[in-house]
Amino acid sequence: MAQSQSTEFTGSGDDSTVREVHANGLCMNTTEVEAKLDEGNIQEAESSLREGLSLNFEEARALLGRLEYQRGNVEGALRVFEGIDLQAAIQRLQPAVTEKQPAKKSRSRTESIHAVSQHAASLVLEAIYLKAKSLQKLGRLSEAANECKSVLDAVERIFYLGIPDAQVDNKLQETVSHAVELLPELWKQAGCYPEAMASYRRALLSQWNLDNECCARIQKGFAVFLLYSGVEAGPPSLAVQADGSYIPRNNLEEAILLLMILMRKFCLGILKWDPSVMEHLTFALSLCGQTSVLAKQFEEIMPGVYHRIDRWNTLALCYSAVGQNKVALYLLRKSLHKHERPDDLMALLLAAKICSQDNLLASEGVGYAKRAIDAAQGKDEHLKGMGLRVLGLCLGKQAKVASSDFERSQLQSEALKSLDAALALEPNNSDLIFELGVQYAEHRNLNTALRFAKRFIDATGGSILKGWRLLALVLSAQQQFSEAEVVTDAALDETAKWEQGPLLRLKAKLKISQSSPLDAIETYRYLLALVQAQRKSFGLTRNASQAEDDKDNEFEVWHGLANLYSSLSYWKDAEICLSKARESKAFSAEALHTEGMMHERRGQIAEALASYINALLLEPSYVPCKILIGAVLYKMGPSALPVARGLLADALRLEPTNRNAWYYLGVVHKEDGRVADAADCFQAASMLEESDPVESFSSLF
Repeated sequence: MAQSQSTEFTGSGDDSTVREVHANGLCMNTTEVEAKLDEGNIQEAESSLREGLSLNFEEARALLGRLEYQRGNVEGALRVFEGIDLQAAIQRLQPAVTEKQPAKKSRSRTESIHAVSQHAASLVLEAIYLKAKSLQKLGRLSEAANECKSVLDAVERIFYLGIPDAQVDNKLQETVSHAVELLPELWKQAGCYPEAMASYRRALLSQWNLDNECCARIQKGFAVFLLYSGVEAGPPSLAVQADGSYIPRNNLEEAILLLMILMRKFCLGILKWDPSVMEHLTFALSLCGQTSVLAKQFEEIMPGVYHRIDRWNTLALCYSAVGQNKVALYLLRKSLHKHERPDDLMALLLAAKICSQDNLLASEGVGYAKRAIDAAQGKDEHLKGMGLRVLGLCLGKQAKVASSDFERSQLQSEALKSLDAALALEPNNSDLIFELGVQYAEHRNLNTALRFAKRFIDATGGSILKGWRLLALVLSAQQQFSEAEVVTDAALDETAKWEQGPLLRLKAKLKISQSSPLDAIETYRYLLALVQAQRKSFGLTRNASQAEDDKDNEFEVWHGLANLYSSLSYWKDAEICLSKARESKAFSAEALHTEGMMHERRGQIAEALASYINALLLEPSYVPCKILIGAVLYKMGPSALPVARGLLADALRLEPTNRNAWYYLGVVHKEDGRVADAADCFQAASMLEESDPVESFSSLF
């Protein structure tokens, strides 16, 4: 019966290490062998091992090479390994290892042969692996990669059914695992990125019997390579694609899939927590705008991995990125509670930024912004400009819901002061330049707004759409419609086709302002075709938020057409467009407003009033319907004048620069006998008409 092999090196001795090697039940001191190696007599050293331990040529060479490698003599180890004929060794090993299972009565002998063969395979394969490591250390990376690849090719030929899960030699499995993990790294170091990609996929798709930790390292390494290498990977070959399985379409999707598999293993306790995996996944999901998926990943992480406040802040950032501001603000309020971290600067800035987008939350945002400015000290002083910026935005929003003209004027002045102070600290902040331009435009300081609009375009090289829109709107407010159209056409030439929607809507309105309704209709038709083509082209790849944006865009087009046809008294066309708009958005104050105007123009006053009231029930602060209800009521006699006046005053509280509200308030004052008040209102309406843009400046945000 063949004896099971066991080969290992041990060290003993007090002053110096004396190596011993054990094989086939025999033990041999390596002092004599090392002395011959030092003299360069490789063949004599090999003969000593073969005679002393009853080894064949390849096994002796493998042990000799390992000894040289462990001694740190990489070049010497390489010379020894060069003498091993891998193909010949594989041919001798393959029949024995792949032998079919015999009958029970001869199983003990076969198991012994199987063990001997596995161990022989382990020695030879380890030798080639160490040869690859030696070549790597010598900088011969392509050769090292090819040698390492030959190890895996040999394993696949020897174990053509895959490495068995049980009764496999530990040293053999260790060598295979190391080789599988090393090969893609060698190809990367050699600059052969397609080969590295193929090696990663081979490592993950073949049956190597890898342990969880090794598999996780390979998955993480592949994900990092996909994310940051800049090499575009094609989909896996058809041979490894299972029916009905998800096939990543690009690097980003494949990296996200690998990282989410690792996250799942962390959550199940299969792997130890690795924070870098979450960092890479955060980058990948943020890159493709899937922060809601990222939030779900953070929510699934076991408590204690992240501090609860850090988790709240991260979740708030994720939810705010997808527009779920209520959820984000709820989490930030918890984080900024006086018993948690009330002075966390980043949380304060994010909370203030969220509040700056809602008139009703603006006063709360002012408090967060002031606390952030106070906290921006020392190493965080560079964030003081950001604090002043969000303070200015919150004050501007707060001014829109101020209860008196004096308070509104004071808040607007403070808002501009804060933004100017922020610009002094960050003079090259293009977003701040844009926001100042919008603020001045809303205050009808058009010359200053024009200067900031041009400055923003210069700062961004004309690459950002909103800068062109601001410039065109300011020009339209100055009644320079032809110049605004020239700017819009120039912006269209610089803008990708799928991003032209806002510019085309603006162009259509400019055409209407220049009394060219037919040109406006053609522009709307082109825009409609563009929106529908975009929805069909990207329909399956759009997330819920993007799909909702597509519906809003289509609604805007149909609604604009309905308004245009209504102004031309093309009632049938207007009704068709309005019904199409309602298919995109069933309940809309804008659609009810247009419906009411159509009724009013046809003399159906009761129906018009009902539509306006329904619009206010949907959106109580919808200013156009407040104005039109007031306009309808003043015609109903003196008893309705107080109600009309109250509605118009409320409309002006919400939009102080709405010329229609000032005009109809003047009409109400005139009907009520208040001539002086009426004259003031008419004068305000006339001045605002001279500076009224074709779209509200607030549409820029």
